[in-house]
Amino acid sequence: MAGRDRRVVPARGAGCACGQGGPHPVTAVRTNLRHLRLLLAVAETGSMSRAAARCHVTQPAVTQAITKLERLAGQALFIRRSAGMFATPAGEALVVRLRRAFDRLDTVMAELAPRLVMTATTAQLDALIASTEAESFNLAARRMGLAQPTVHRAIAQLETEAGRPLFERTANGVMATRAAQALAMAARLAFSELEQAEVDLAELVGREVGRIVVGAMPLARSYLLPRAIARFRSRRPTLPVRALDGPYEDMMAGLRRGEVDFLVGALRDPAPIDDIEQIRLFDDTLVMVARPDHPLAGQSGLDAAALAHFPMVAAAERTPARRAFDRIFASVGGPPQSLLETGSMVLMRELLRVSDHVGCISRLQVAAEIELGALCLLDLNLPETIRPIGLSQRQGWLPTRAQAEFLAELRAVIRERSL
Repeated sequence: MAGRDRRVVPARGAGCACGQGGPHPVTAVRTNLRHLRLLLAVAETGSMSRAAARCHVTQPAVTQAITKLERLAGQALFIRRSAGMFATPAGEALVVRLRRAFDRLDTVMAELAPRLVMTATTAQLDALIASTEAESFNLAARRMGLAQPTVHRAIAQLETEAGRPLFERTANGVMATRAAQALAMAARLAFSELEQAEVDLAELVGREVGRIVVGAMPLARSYLLPRAIARFRSRRPTLPVRALDGPYEDMMAGLRRGEVDFLVGALRDPAPIDDIEQIRLFDDTLVMVARPDHPLAGQSGLDAAALAHFPMVAAAERTPARRAFDRIFASVGGPPQSLLETGSMVLMRELLRVSDHVGCISRLQVAAEIELGALCLLDLNLPETIRPIGLSQRQGWLPTRAQAEFLAELRAVIRERSL
């Protein structure tokens, strides 16, 4: 369905800025975990009575749960027939997300205390997430808009079921135990799946909810994403897209928490952590650039020794571009003494325009400046700077239709540019 035909609903937590933390907003789908478990049981058994027996509740309780969830979803989730209960397309979409959410959440809760699988509530897990991030019950309560005793009581209930403390007192507040941190992470990702479920359900009736949150590394910000977003806007002109920049570590943390959908940019070798998957899209190389009337402009056969006499601009330490830069100058005793570190293309461009600085940057990242004549390429072959560019995403991540469309447009940009 074309974007102009869709009815847009304001974003409700499909992503947030890296480092902001805080609890997930309560969306229609995830208001009651017990109801969601009952729905999953009905889908798996094909019967309300069998679902009631499996979950140790009455059949009217199952009926009430399904009715409420269908009302919240705004569409039928099951077809009632004499042979049993059969999931509608909406029900099937929700079941896929529920299995993913509970597989992640229940594994951690079962290790901590099996009773939590049936007793933990959304409110308790929200309090756990907020307290883990804030390292203070008072601050967590303020972020959630609740009274401090309410948050403390929710944590106490979890601790009672777990049979152990989940937080340790410190001089500045509280610190989550390792078990609490694992549960908070699992809850974040489970809630992210449920928020994705709401997006999936909305798609089935021609509505758009949520937003796409992209972690944009320097090359992606200056070249890939502008083109991909422009293409995506022709399909979905009103769906919110948020492109985040910032330190790689912060964006990676947001990705792992489910606050960022995927990162685009230089891949790390080795991969940063086991729960992140890196997908190579193409290879890029670094180039040396300067203003068109720079003393080195037009000279052929330049080498690192010639560049070392000029002040340089390079990426910050611990980045793939910086490691490649350091390899260039390793043969001449290390990087130039005059070195500016920055990830800002604007700062580099303007500094190069008004000085004799030489910039080391991705070929694609500086393509527009070269084309416009604002900067020029220096004649220096840098085969040792080839690096993979691609996507970083959570292992097993299942994109929504809109997210998949965005990634398809990103790949189309790469194909069209023969990257």
